[in-house]
Amino acid sequence: MTELQMGLIGLGGAAVVGVFAYNKWNEYKHRKLAEQLLNAQHADVLLNEAEAGETAPVFTTSDPELDFEPDPDGAATGEPSPVVTDSRTENRAMSAPSGERIEPVFRIDAEQAERQEPRMARRETPAEPVDIPKATTATPAHEPESVPEPPYEVQDVPEPFHLLSPVVDYVASFEAVEAAPAYQILESQRGILARIQKPVHWIGYNEQSREWEPIIDDGASEYRRLRVGLQLVDRRGAVSESDLSVFQMAMQDLSDQMMAITDLPHRQVALENAVKLDEFCASVDIQIGINVISLGQVFPGTKLRALAEAAGMVIDGEGRFVRCDEDGNVLYVLLNQEASGFSAESMKTMSTHGITFLLDVPRVAHGERVFNQMVDLAKRFADVLRGTLVDDNRRPLSEAALEPIRRQIAQYQSMMGAHSLPAGGPLTRRLFS
Repeated sequence: MTELQMGLIGLGGAAVVGVFAYNKWNEYKHRKLAEQLLNAQHADVLLNEAEAGETAPVFTTSDPELDFEPDPDGAATGEPSPVVTDSRTENRAMSAPSGERIEPVFRIDAEQAERQEPRMARRETPAEPVDIPKATTATPAHEPESVPEPPYEVQDVPEPFHLLSPVVDYVASFEAVEAAPAYQILESQRGILARIQKPVHWIGYNEQSREWEPIIDDGASEYRRLRVGLQLVDRRGAVSESDLSVFQMAMQDLSDQMMAITDLPHRQVALENAVKLDEFCASVDIQIGINVISLGQVFPGTKLRALAEAAGMVIDGEGRFVRCDEDGNVLYVLLNQEASGFSAESMKTMSTHGITFLLDVPRVAHGERVFNQMVDLAKRFADVLRGTLVDDNRRPLSEAALEPIRRQIAQYQSMMGAHSLPAGGPLTRRLFS
């Protein structure tokens, strides 16, 4: 080891010893200073005043429930004096003439109490201690409880199950404080909802009519209560997980924009229910057709139109003759078996070799009765046009062949009613669209 290394080691050791000694000296100096401060004697103002002959102060209160007098020994007559917890008095010490410390006590001046509280009877015994509840929960017995007024009128509003149902739709519920106009509600998420393959239905509560109603683009109403439903199933199948995720994100964004309380059902449960519902709908989704074909000569369009209009049928935008009920719901339709559809312009010159009456069983209430009406009309067409009734395999339809079809219609519609999806109902028509 070199001399330089030895020197450095020595210097390091000396530095450590010096620091240790300096710390010990500082500790000793501060200890002595603290002892001097703590041992200083200060005069007790209260004690000195008591020694000078001043009497202990007496506290007077106007509360007639308390009646205590201090005795010469510093104790109150009767029960012990209550402890004073007020921060302004709890640290005040009293001294008796004998030099012993006493606590402040209450004394009631009878005349003063009677002057201030003439209606309150005096009691000779001290009052029992009373627990005072917190100010946030205390309510005087003689005053009604103060309840803050809500920002809007609270109403018991029934859910619009006739328009949106958890069985058919994934329903997002909104409760907002401020009402929003219809166009603003629909426009806010129009772009993102256009990516979804299933229908979306908007329902709002009209506070003037006190009814739920569909929200339309050009509507002038404003809504605080909303229900937005994503249809779970249609004839293309069940809703996909991606569509449901997009719908959830759109509803959360709408909730933020409206500053509304929103309720969204569990996504996985909705997907499972959609699959089950789609399977059931597939099991009862039948359409029954009655064909009328020519026996050699074609059916002229003019005669077809005359017969159809006489039966109350009209041409729709899809090139069909439709028969509707009083509410505008389609009962059955008349189709051209050839490529071209029906139109008011072409009926004068067109002709066809066959037509088909079609009944959509899930979308029609009282299916058996409507089926019988359709069969009777098909027979009339066959008689006037000199055609015949056949099934899809071109086999003649006799009365015996029609009876099993009637039983099948009744069976399927009964199954639908058992699943709370009555045939022809508004929700059912949406499912089978």
